[in-house]
Amino acid sequence: MTALSIRGLACHVEHTTLFPAVNIEAAPGEVLAIYSTMNVRHVLMAMLAGSMPIHQGEIRIGEYAPSDSKRDSRLIGFMRLDEGLYERLTVKENFSFYRDIYGSSVALEEVLRMLKLDQKANHKLVKLTSSEKRRVQYGRLLLQNSELLVFEEPDQNVDIETKLVFHGLVRSLSAKDKMVLILTGSMETALSTTSRVCRLDEKGLHVFDIQEKSERDAEPLNGFSAGRTSLELDRERTISDIHNLGISEMEVGLSQQTIAQEIVHAAADEPAASLNVDNASTSAPNRSETEESNIGEESVFGSFRFEKIPTRVNDKIILFNPPEIDYIESSEGQSNLYVNGEMYASTFKINELEVRLQSCGFFRCHRSYLVNLQKVKEVITYTRNSYSLVLDDQSRTHVPLSKTKMAELKEMMGLK
Repeated sequence: MTALSIRGLACHVEHTTLFPAVNIEAAPGEVLAIYSTMNVRHVLMAMLAGSMPIHQGEIRIGEYAPSDSKRDSRLIGFMRLDEGLYERLTVKENFSFYRDIYGSSVALEEVLRMLKLDQKANHKLVKLTSSEKRRVQYGRLLLQNSELLVFEEPDQNVDIETKLVFHGLVRSLSAKDKMVLILTGSMETALSTTSRVCRLDEKGLHVFDIQEKSERDAEPLNGFSAGRTSLELDRERTISDIHNLGISEMEVGLSQQTIAQEIVHAAADEPAASLNVDNASTSAPNRSETEESNIGEESVFGSFRFEKIPTRVNDKIILFNPPEIDYIESSEGQSNLYVNGEMYASTFKINELEVRLQSCGFFRCHRSYLVNLQKVKEVITYTRNSYSLVLDDQSRTHVPLSKTKMAELKEMMGLK
């Protein structure tokens, strides 16, 4: 059974492509996160709600189209970032109102306890913090009890307690075979919530293949597991493990001892056809700390050459293919990779990255910058000694080009 099916869906606004034809399949109990711009998120939500016509492709929620009049209104539920609340009512009065509207049989005490609002039950919403109000929004979806729940920026500008409550809520919903779709502009939100993450933009659907390791199997972050692929570790996390997570455990929150370490392999730059297709995964090599720092040498293991560049996001390592990287900036000894407008901290110095990426078309355009020449669209001359490279992205990013490197670049291009 499929909870959500998106086939050949595309959106074009005047002469602009928001996203080309994409396919997504998701089953009950799955949690998917789509990382995108605000415009893409709003279009997706409008299409899912049936309030925006679909001119190319189709969406099926269960067996119904979003605009189908026979569809149960409770089949899909939305939590919008800017939705209003009844602030003159108490938390409990809000939940009672929602329960009556949706005809829910869920106990209010259970919802209050799960969202850590039991001590605020008789407080009016106007007296709550913004994070506590966000938990009231979570509660409305719990009481709606839909088969597909869509969250827009669910943990934006909230406190740590609310983030932990949301993580517990998602796990609980998944264990109850509810499909959860998270639409966000924060890669951290996507990666910390689910192992099914994709990026949707004007180039298509790009899937991040995330492998998780339980703490008992975890190796130090500066190395890789030997003899076992991270995909094998991911498969060991069975459905029964998810169903064994009880609500009481969710209320306690995710302690740092139980948060799984994840290694994220950024997918190749080609748009993925569907989320339900397994991506090929290659076993990551086991390297000592000394070998890892010696980045100038080729990383060859048997017939396999390891060329991906590791970055860190919290407790995760994300590996990027060199063609995905737009440019690299060095600031106060820290090298940062820029990929599709997002910044990722690297463990290596810019000199080390220059050696490793030279054969991949990267150019040291400035003492503090490495640029992917395949991403450069224009070379601009401001003055006789001032130059800049303009990248082929939506924001037309400018990367500085020094005078000496300008001469070197001209020689590379065969110009005088």
